[in-house]
Amino acid sequence: MNDPKLLKILGNRDVLALAFGAMIGWGWVVTTGLWITGAGSLGAILAFVIGGILVIFVGLTYAELASAIPLAGGEHVYSYKAMGRGASFITTWAIILGYVSVVAFEAVALPTVFEYLIPNYSQGHLYTIAGWDVTITWAGVGILGSILVTWVNYRGIKLTTAINFIFTLLIIIAGVLLITGSSIGGSTENMKPLFDHGISGLLTVLIMTPFMFVGFDVIPQASEEINLPQKRIGQLLILSVIFAVVWYISIIFGVSRILTPEEMNASNLVTADAMAKAFGGSKLMANVLILGGIGGIITSWIGFYIGGSRAIYALANAGMLPKALGELHPKYKTPYKAILLIGVFSTLAPLMGRPALVWLVDSGGLGLVVSWFMVAVSFIILRKKAPTMKRPFKLRGGTKVGWIAMFMTLGITTLYMPGMPSALVWPYEWVIVFVWAALGVILYKISVHKYGKKYSDDHMKEELARVVEYEGEEELERKDA
Repeated sequence: MNDPKLLKILGNRDVLALAFGAMIGWGWVVTTGLWITGAGSLGAILAFVIGGILVIFVGLTYAELASAIPLAGGEHVYSYKAMGRGASFITTWAIILGYVSVVAFEAVALPTVFEYLIPNYSQGHLYTIAGWDVTITWAGVGILGSILVTWVNYRGIKLTTAINFIFTLLIIIAGVLLITGSSIGGSTENMKPLFDHGISGLLTVLIMTPFMFVGFDVIPQASEEINLPQKRIGQLLILSVIFAVVWYISIIFGVSRILTPEEMNASNLVTADAMAKAFGGSKLMANVLILGGIGGIITSWIGFYIGGSRAIYALANAGMLPKALGELHPKYKTPYKAILLIGVFSTLAPLMGRPALVWLVDSGGLGLVVSWFMVAVSFIILRKKAPTMKRPFKLRGGTKVGWIAMFMTLGITTLYMPGMPSALVWPYEWVIVFVWAALGVILYKISVHKYGKKYSDDHMKEELARVVEYEGEEELERKDA
């Protein structure tokens, strides 16, 4: 088996920084203005409160399952144990869409930083897509950044976690400065209108929240690389979600207090301009915010390379994707072929231009909530099907949390459907979803036909048998205590 070769080195700090950094990313820098102008200041906050409640309930189901079944692939293993091979593939392929969308999002977001730091740097027109001009220099920045981050992830978990922690600190410093400066220097009058565009505005922001909160589920993907007691995995997962909910609400509150709606509409980068205004028009402070945004890009990029590559690795080892994608690098102990595959998607993304930011948020968000729905269902089934399974982080209330998570994710999923005010945009967003689904069906059929259903089932039985033989658990728990 390849799995034991994954390096088991992640501690408390690494896990928390990995999940929090992945959840925060660049979205808070580039889209805060869209949230506030789309739903009003309190409307945007309400959307994130609702989205945060959803993610906390989903996170609780993840926390119990991740602590009980600490195997690489996370959702892949839970859904297989609960519902079998087909459900496992659907769940994991959906979450991979979300992860790859975030990775691609960051590759498109990086050039937007340079638009603020170096005005008019975008030169060499290539073509126009959805009314936006793609240039050589603009796309080139995203492509070069993608290649660099792919290389960092290729080199191993030690390097990625060290870099991730440093940039997470940078995010926190920039964010705290923005929140405190704008909260103190702003006014309640600037927050008007408190609600805008009615229920349509609220729902439009609400469907963006799954994409903004995704990242806590990277923890289950990297479970076999976490060197902590199983119970701590669940605790850190929930703590990271709570931190992210507080973060987004605070950013929206601070920005809406310091900038008027007119200033937001005229701004190319709302959070940077809010930072500058909060500190007396200081361009230096705006650049500090930009550095925090770059930190967010890097942490999110790294986090979802880890999550996506481990999910692909798990499917490949189970014979549900080509086996080559499950190979570990002999030196760096990373699923390097899976990383390179994600790198291809990431490197091509900047060629879609800046409009792809919204397309990736929405289409990736649908994949995420579908996967979260399946995890909630798996949680409910396993409470009935495997009542004696060891659950180091066991939730009180039985299956109630799972039912709440399931119905909330189902409700959010309907918001993406045609006829809803916040439906995915045709053709761009639906094409991404349909192409991804078709690619999954093709790869799954080819792989299962080649390796056989029995291979998948035998592999998963062996994997699940390893859970009860989790080595060093008692020793880690004593050390932690």
